[in-house]
Amino acid sequence: MTPTPAPTPTKITPKRFSIIIEELVRTKRLTHFEAVMYYCEQNDLEAHTITKWIDKSMREKIQYNAEELNYLPKTSSLF
Repeated sequence: MTPTPAPTPTKITPKRFSIIIEELVRTKRLTHFEAVMYYCEQNDLEAHTITKWIDKSMREKIQYNAEELNYLPKTSSLF
């Protein structure tokens, strides 16, 4: 009898990553910035390795969170 191969992990795409992060934001009540860091910590990933999965919308949400937490200087806004 041959051993059953381990299931392959689901490939992460920018869309799938956004869904995972949004779910963490909703269920754990984290900011997008915190959710990304939490995801990295839980999956033993360095933050710089996930940049390929961050789309423009997610990048804007993370930037907004970082500005609100004073990690980045606030950018000018028309609103």
